[in-house]
This record gives sequence, structure tokens and C-alpha cells, in this order.
Amino acid sequence: MGLISGLFLGIVFGIGLMAGWKHMMQYRSTKRVAKAVDIKLLGSLNRDDLKKICGDNFPDWISFPAFEQVKWLNKQLGKLWPLVAEAATVVVKESVEPLLEDYRPPGITSLKFNKFSLGTVPPKIEGIRVQSLKQGQVTMDIDLRWCGDPSIILGVEAALVASIPIQLKNLEVYTVIRVIFQLAEEIPCISAVVIALLSEPKPKIEYILKAVGGSLTALPGVSDMIDDTVNSIVTDMLQWPHRIVVPIGGIPVDTSELELRPQGKLTVTVVKANDLKNMEMIGKSDPYAVVYVRPMFKVKTQVIDNNLNPVWNQTFDLIAEDKETQSLILEVFDKDIGQDKRLGRAKLALNELEAETWKELEFGLLSSFDTLKVKDKRDRGTITIKVFYHEFNKEESLAALEEEKKIIEQRKKLKEAGVIGSTMDALDGAASLVGSGVGLVGGGVGAGVGFVGTGLGAVGSGLSKAGRFMGRTITGQSSKRSGNTTPVNSVQENGGAKPL
Repeated sequence: MGLISGLFLGIVFGIGLMAGWKHMMQYRSTKRVAKAVDIKLLGSLNRDDLKKICGDNFPDWISFPAFEQVKWLNKQLGKLWPLVAEAATVVVKESVEPLLEDYRPPGITSLKFNKFSLGTVPPKIEGIRVQSLKQGQVTMDIDLRWCGDPSIILGVEAALVASIPIQLKNLEVYTVIRVIFQLAEEIPCISAVVIALLSEPKPKIEYILKAVGGSLTALPGVSDMIDDTVNSIVTDMLQWPHRIVVPIGGIPVDTSELELRPQGKLTVTVVKANDLKNMEMIGKSDPYAVVYVRPMFKVKTQVIDNNLNPVWNQTFDLIAEDKETQSLILEVFDKDIGQDKRLGRAKLALNELEAETWKELEFGLLSSFDTLKVKDKRDRGTITIKVFYHEFNKEESLAALEEEKKIIEQRKKLKEAGVIGSTMDALDGAASLVGSGVGLVGGGVGAGVGFVGTGLGAVGSGLSKAGRFMGRTITGQSSKRSGNTTPVNSVQENGGAKPL
């Protein structure tokens, strides 16, 4: 009986084992077929489809095979990060805090770090591309992603408001860093390093602001002010063509060829605006226009009271450092008590301009250049400008570079004197590039304070301290140049301009 039972159980167990094995093989075969189908579908996707699926996590080495994966470098960076973060924390705080003060918006009286730490999560290098674009240099593009856990608390003060600690949470950075090594014949074989953030793809810095022990409502618009400050610092200091040049090895070397130089002069006449959005409950908006290529050198038209169709006809001269990558920014504001309200903005890529040719353009105003942040889809009106681009020769470029340095120094002196709240405030006087050199005709101070410097001549009284932005204007030029323009362009829905 026991033998028969044993044989029966053995047979049942064997049949069960064979059935299980068959089921497992069928399951594996089904999974292989499904995986093959998925691989075939992924193989049929193009670059745009992959970007939609991956979003911000789409690494450059997929799009550009020239980007090499550096997993070994990420492993080493992970091990060294505690030491790197500690050293970088001191360097970043010492270098960034003065920039926060220089680029501080007028609505804030003080902006500094109460606490700053880079945290424990290291950045990830998705890929590196090495190329030789110029003899004697090696160029390295680093695709960097960082979703870290830094501890950053800003101390923000405003008029009549006590200091409010604001924490930056969920910081995420997506950018491509360009590092240029200037080679030398002597050890360490590198005489200088140039560091910049590539403008394409555009650097992306995301974060969430949260008040510590208080409320952001105590400072209306503080989030937008901090966003503008961060964007201005990145655009004006780090984003290509702007760069940081660091000499290395103690070798005496001329870095003037590595530094950014003015490339041309942009003459812009702000003609008028039409059908502006009314921001006032009683009466109409009091609009003025702000024009700039670099945030550090903003210029401003006069304010037209109670008018949604203002006519300015004011001309400004601006410097362009890189015609291929920079843009002319146009913003229209409503002059108001306290914080001025932005009515709209537009952008013109300088590479669309022909040298030595006048062009007249009309732009549709947008609430933001980031279409994902545009909540108000209503029409904001248009702005019309005339623009002329002149390319510098070597002598003009050097003269413009020296004058730019003088302007920055004068702004710092005006800030120390309390005439302006920030070096980001444009002087409400007049500024112009004259002939091959650069001459500035400035203004005095509306409050009765006169300021005369070596690089900035004070003529008349044109500097008022009111408003969010103040600018430099030129009068009496638009009438002479009005007949030298190309045909007017029509408005495009995305805020650009297109020929009729």
C-alpha cells in the first residue's frame, strides 16, 4: 500500500513539476515577445517623442552622441561631495551674496543669506562633450542635473516690514555648463579657465518659496521679485555669452581675449504702444517702457499719464556683446504708488537684425515669455519700435568696454550715496554712444542731489528715484531718423513680429 501511494504521489509531483515548468516557459516567452514589441515601438520614436516622454530628465547624450556618459565621474563625485559641498558653500555664499545686493529689486531694502548649505545630494552629470573650437583651447560642455536637498534661507527686508526669513525648497537645476581651458606651454599646461552656462538649452532653475514663521503676504509680490533677481543674475553674469574667467597656476597671462567684449551698438527708438491693458480701477494706466539687452543696463522712457495708447518717440543706445545669442527685451509698466505693475513684455532676437539697416517692428505684448506660466490669455496690446544695429570695429569695441566699466562703477557710487536703491535701477537721465567712443550725458537728481563722475557727466536734472525701473533717455533723435526705416511689420500672436 505504501509503495502504491509513493508511486502515485511521485507521478502527481512529476506532472505538477512539468506543468509548472511549461507555464514558466510560456510566461517567459510572452514577456520576451512583449519586450520585443516595446523595443520596436521605442525604436520608432524620434527625438521629439522621447523629449515628451522624458520631460526634463531627457539627457543630452541621447540627442547628441558626442556627449559621453561618465558614470565613473558621478561615483567619484558622490564620494567627494561632502568635502566639495563644504568648500563650495563658503565660496558660493561669499560670491553670490554681493550679487544679491547688486541685483536686488527696488521693492526690497535688504536681501541676504541667513543660512546656506548645499546639502548631501550631489549633482548628476548626464554627459560630457569635448571639442576643439579654437586653436589653443579645449571646450568641454557638461550636461548637469541637480535635484538636491540644500538648506537655503534668505533674509528679506522691505520698507516698514521687518525681516522675513524665506526658505528655498525643492531646488532643481537643469543646465549645460561650458568650460573652456586656455592651453599653455608651461606646467600645469592650462593658463586660464572660462566658465559659462549655455543659453541653449536655456538654464532651468526651479524652487518653491516658503516663509519661515510668517507669511509671504506680508511682502506682496516677493516671489516675483526673487524670481526676477535670480533670472537677472543668471542672464547677466553666467549665461553665455557672459562668462567667468579664472587665471590658473600663477602664470602671468593676458586674459583680455577670453573676456566678453562689446560687439555692436543697438539704437532703439520706442515709438508707441497701442491698446494697453488698463490696471487702474479709476482712470487709466500711466505707462512707461523699459528696454534692455542686459538687465544691468536697463533704460526707461518717460511716463505718459492716463493713456492706454502712449506715444514716446524716445531713442536709446544699447550695447550688444553677442548678436547671435542675445535678445532685446521690451517691457511696459504702469507707474503706480509702490510697486509698478507690468503690463506686458516682448522680445526680439538680435540675430534677426541686419547690420547698418533700420527696421521698424510691432510686437504683441505677453504676460510672460514662459508660455506655461501664462494664465491670463487676454490681449495686452502692442508696442512699436525702430531699431538699428551697428557693428563695432576693434577700437569702438575697446572704448565701449571701458565705458561699460565706468557706468557700473558710477551705479555703485550712486547706490552707496542712497540715490538709487540697487545697481539694477536705470538712471533717469540720458545715455548715448557717440561716434567711435562712448559718451554719456547723464542727469542730476530730482531730489536735489547732484552727482558728477569721471565717466558720467551730470547735465540738467533728470534723475528721479520713483518707480520700479529708471532709465536713460535720448531726446531729439527720433525725428531725424524717422525717414530711414524699413517697412513696418505686423504683429504675431506669440509676441514676435513678422513682415507684412
